[in-house]
Amino acid sequence: MPQQHYFSPVPLVASHPTPVRVVLPDRTLELLSDRGVFAHGHLDRGTELLLRSVPPPPDGAQLLDLGCGYGPIAITMALRAPASTVWAVDINERARELTVRNAQGAGADNVTVAAPDAVPDDVMFAALYTNPPVRLGKAPLHALLQRWLRRLSPGGAGYLVVQRHLGADTLARWLEEAGCEVARLRSRQGYRLLQARPGGSNDHDGGRSAA
Repeated sequence: MPQQHYFSPVPLVASHPTPVRVVLPDRTLELLSDRGVFAHGHLDRGTELLLRSVPPPPDGAQLLDLGCGYGPIAITMALRAPASTVWAVDINERARELTVRNAQGAGADNVTVAAPDAVPDDVMFAALYTNPPVRLGKAPLHALLQRWLRRLSPGGAGYLVVQRHLGADTLARWLEEAGCEVARLRSRQGYRLLQARPGGSNDHDGGRSAA
């Protein structure tokens, strides 16, 4: 049933909160996940790759976690860049509730949780992070990425982690065709971490391979 997908606005599956320990080189987080939200009961390997491999987030900026789930990316970036505001955006209301709770528990007061349409139109982002919902389908996924990548500030970058067998290389080609400068930062355990800079920005900071 479509309503059972983690990218549905209101999950129908019964709630079953489950703790998740996120262990990274710079910190350990104790978070709560739930059924009906992406990666229930664990930290997705793609998300872990992203958190371990992206350049340090710019501090004092607006950052975006697109499809925040229960919040591991948003909260980590908020703690790494305490002077930044990290927008944790998800269509799934249960995901948003979890992220609010997890951010409070982690002391990440600079996380702002919002539904997609609740983000003010004038907010531009210095960086975008996402483990995108590829199972949404190619056309809706492309529309989603186009909507948010165009809200990157000049010189800003999007960081996307995608499984190779779910079309990471195809997505990279599409991003290039859409006018982005794309670099593969790391490839591990079947995942690709892509950096996309709209408009072919000449700012290459953070674009070196982390492999």
